[in-house]
Amino acid sequence: MKYFVNDSCIGCGLCAMACPEVFEMNNAGVAIASEGEVPPEVLESAAQAQGGCPVGAIENTD
Repeated sequence: MKYFVNDSCIGCGLCAMACPEVFEMNNAGVAIASEGEVPPEVLESAAQAQGGCPVGAIENTD
C-alpha cells in the first residue's frame, strides 16, 4: 500500500507526528508521503494519520 497527500493539505503536521516513517513536511509547509510501499510495521500508524487528517488530504492506493 502507498499513501499520498492531495492538494487540500493545510500543513497542520498531524500526519508527520503520527507516522514520521511515511509522512513529512516539505519546504512549502505541506505534507508529503514517501513514494515507496508502506512497511508492514507502520501500516497501523499510517492509517491513523489518514484518519486523523482534519481535511481528508491523505489518500491511499490499496
